[in-house]
Amino acid sequence: MGDTKKEYVVSPEEKGSINISEDVVAAIAVSAALEVDGVCELAQNSSGYRSKKNAIKGVKLTIGDGSVIVDLQILVKYGQPIPQVAQNVQEAVANAIESMTELKVCQVNVRINGVTFAENAASGQ
Repeated sequence: MGDTKKEYVVSPEEKGSINISEDVVAAIAVSAALEVDGVCELAQNSSGYRSKKNAIKGVKLTIGDGSVIVDLQILVKYGQPIPQVAQNVQEAVANAIESMTELKVCQVNVRINGVTFAENAASGQ
């Protein structure tokens, strides 16, 4: 059906190696983004930020040599200042990933895929 092989960030240490699943890094990014005021949810469009490698909706990671680039697609609540929400997402995601994984976040690219209105957000649409 799909490729079930997990991708890991490997950090060799004196006492062995530390392996962090890319899904864990993506989950940290999602959680941090959703905590930002003005973000309704993460989105996915037809360009498919979802892949076998990064199976979490709305997130694409590019990881290499102890650094990461994060691409996120979000829906913003109507009435929120979109540039400020996007900047807050960039800061929150970078801080969360760096503090929890010690990976250096080179970029957090935020794509606004839409605006949600109060009645849509309340009903889960």
